[in-house]
Amino acid sequence: MRGCSLRRCVAALAAVVVAAAVVTAAAGDHNFHRDFEAVWGKGNALFRDGGRVAELTLDKQTGTRLQSKDRFLFGRFDLEIKLVRGESAGTITSFYICSGGARHDEVDFEFLGNSSGEPYLLHTNIFSDGKGEREQQFVLWFDPTADFHTYSILWNPHNIILYIDGTPIRVFRNNEAYGVPFPARQPVHVFASIWDAEEWATQGGRVKTDWSRAPFVAAYRRYNVTNACVWDGGAGVARCTGGGKAGGGWMSQRMDWWSWMTLNWVRMNYMAYDYCSDRKRFPRRFPTECIVPIGRT
Repeated sequence: MRGCSLRRCVAALAAVVVAAAVVTAAAGDHNFHRDFEAVWGKGNALFRDGGRVAELTLDKQTGTRLQSKDRFLFGRFDLEIKLVRGESAGTITSFYICSGGARHDEVDFEFLGNSSGEPYLLHTNIFSDGKGEREQQFVLWFDPTADFHTYSILWNPHNIILYIDGTPIRVFRNNEAYGVPFPARQPVHVFASIWDAEEWATQGGRVKTDWSRAPFVAAYRRYNVTNACVWDGGAGVARCTGGGKAGGGWMSQRMDWWSWMTLNWVRMNYMAYDYCSDRKRFPRRFPTECIVPIGRT
């Protein structure tokens, strides 16, 4: 890397990480048929390979949504997804965690369908204590319809980190000391869904869903929650696995120097929208979490 510019060096270093740090989530003994239930559009959820693969379908009548039977208070949630091929404008394929309720906590991966030949747009959002509107969007650096890729949510008391194939793309730190609510008290379900949102999903709603291309099918596999705290509602406690004890393992994981390098590479090259840079929405003052120094710990 001798003689390269800082930008090119960062890109080169991050490219190595992307190639070398691809995460293949271990399936463990988890499967969709046993660990999830279809809470909407049950007839459009198909389980294959003994429940290890779920195919979710959107047609003109309905989409479908899966919800985990367990609830979790902190954890790392990994899921491999292969998105709808070809024309998918107006559709949204999603993977998210959510507590439910008016003052809900939620972390979203939402893939906004595209017109054929255009890249998919990844829409992310984080809600805490019912407050959202923290959108960041990314153009993916690969074809997410050609093969499965791993999308991960790490959630512990220190931060929420979103990953694609082991590469961090977004971090939301615990800034409660500065008055920013952080999800830390409400257990969540894990969700996977496909649905029609033609009023805003593609180019702000300009391109509508072409129902002659239906059914639209997205595939999910290798759901992994080996590292998580399962909520016991009866006892009112969370039972943690995979190094979830306080002071060790994933429960204390934060961004290191190398993670910041790769995240900055993603932001420089593939970020399409950041609410923390939108002067039109926030002409006077950005939200507090955008102003607090993000830190490098």
